[in-house]
Amino acid sequence: MIERIVLIKLHDEHASPGARAEVAAHTRAVLPTVPGLGAVSVSTPADEKSAGSWDLSIVAHFDKLDDIAPYLAHPIHREYVDDFLRPKMACIKAWNFER
Repeated sequence: MIERIVLIKLHDEHASPGARAEVAAHTRAVLPTVPGLGAVSVSTPADEKSAGSWDLSIVAHFDKLDDIAPYLAHPIHREYVDDFLRPKMACIKAWNFER
């Protein structure tokens, strides 16, 4: 199993608790509809120190590493990233880990 860990820093105007919650809710609604994705968890910072660094974390589970590329290219994922997230996002980092 592969865990893809994604950390997102939002632009300041989207980094309030309410705005983070809205982004997280939309992410929770959209990403599970993308074929090939197993479980997904979406979290917001639990404390001020974390909130100073990152605004959203996504942990996505895949059966195998080869499942990630089709997921990333899928139109639902592209629309989520390109149309919804990118205008709000200052920075994104992603890593894949074997479990």
